[in-house]
Amino acid sequence: MTLRVLARTVEQKLFGTSGIRGVVNTDFTPALAVNVGQALATYTNSGRILVGRDTRISSPLLEHSLISGLIAGGSTVYRMGLTPTPVLAFVTKEIKANAGVMITASHNPPEYNGIKLFNADSMAYDEKEQNQIENLIASKSLKRTLWRNVGKATSLDESHRYTEAVRKTVNLEKQWRIILDPGCGATCQIAPTLFRMIGCKVTTINAQPDGFFPGRSPAPEAKSLQPLCGVVKQLNADLGIAYDGDGDRMVAVDGNGTVVPLDQNLAAYASHLTKKHKGGVVVTTIEASMCFEKMVELHDGKVARTKVGDVNVAAAIKQHKAIFGGEPCGAWIHPQHHFCPDGVLSSVLLLRTLEEEGKTLSSFVSEVPQYHVVRGNLRCSNEIKSTVMERIEEILPSLFQEIQEKLTIDGVCLALKNGRILVRPSGTEPLIRLTAEAESVKEAEGIMQKCVKLTRRTIRETT
Repeated sequence: MTLRVLARTVEQKLFGTSGIRGVVNTDFTPALAVNVGQALATYTNSGRILVGRDTRISSPLLEHSLISGLIAGGSTVYRMGLTPTPVLAFVTKEIKANAGVMITASHNPPEYNGIKLFNADSMAYDEKEQNQIENLIASKSLKRTLWRNVGKATSLDESHRYTEAVRKTVNLEKQWRIILDPGCGATCQIAPTLFRMIGCKVTTINAQPDGFFPGRSPAPEAKSLQPLCGVVKQLNADLGIAYDGDGDRMVAVDGNGTVVPLDQNLAAYASHLTKKHKGGVVVTTIEASMCFEKMVELHDGKVARTKVGDVNVAAAIKQHKAIFGGEPCGAWIHPQHHFCPDGVLSSVLLLRTLEEEGKTLSSFVSEVPQYHVVRGNLRCSNEIKSTVMERIEEILPSLFQEIQEKLTIDGVCLALKNGRILVRPSGTEPLIRLTAEAESVKEAEGIMQKCVKLTRRTIRETT
């Protein structure tokens, strides 16, 4: 059974699927960071704000600008410095700060950066909260205190709260041989430390913080993870784990040196939890594979699908009191701990799950039915995205016969007799994203070709 979460579409100028992002000094300027800081100070009534950043070259620049805006508005700021996004969110809740701010562009290329806001409950700001920040900036209703009341910024390292909480949660019986690839991102220090704390034998690659990301792309993708795959196989490790730039995503490599398909890993883990809890609701996005329902419903679980974006997943988890939620990009949310996607926690819990199941990673995911998924992106300027999507939604159904269901939760998704197609606008980049799925490669590619042709033509005619 699939529960549909109908998310309201709100016209937004700054916030995308995951915070505010853009090319630094072009789309995302220090002046904008100052305004966001002042808006947050205004919104929280000069509250206590926790600030962290990733390894990007531009992160200190934006950190200083953001903090200037916050203290101009009278806020008390605690600087965590270099830290993963989930750690920032967790500590925000633990120290009872009014809000947390992470300076990151996550998996985007190094020229990008951004800001992501979290509330006191470790959940990223939802559309309502984002709109309130945007309205404050647009109306220039930004709080500035008298000179004698400006706030102050101090350094605060509370990351031990996170590592201790995870360590107390997971007790492993065997010494796992793990290869970690932080990708020169924000998990370089905390991930190896935590895995060693729980008794793993750890080898690292790309574990030096570097905002140019020289080892690989900050997006952990199959092609860029081939060095990790080789090391796992060469050292006969149990598995490898790679993180994105800010640590809210993880990708696993099995003992054979093969990148585990993200949809299958997500579905296998969700199935394990529903078996363990004897049912329950799990949340995923419209983009996830059909195999998700197949695996969850084996154990009387229910699936709630929502718009792409961890904010939407977190909101649906709260709405349905779900036991788990995740996206097929490797962003998993564990509500028993906090409401931010957490790559490090997810990889540790995956190890515990393999012990409980008594399986290797490859055997664990082998039980998930394999549908052939083809994904692609087409460049589309943000200015014409909405017009392009309106035309695609109107025309797309005419390309296929025997449409079983049409969903417009996020873009347009058609459930077909032999598969499904999803066309949706990216919330973080000037792209239209396409996902085709079917029982055979030929069918999936055939579905994709039709949609690519339509989307290209629509973009060309709209430009």
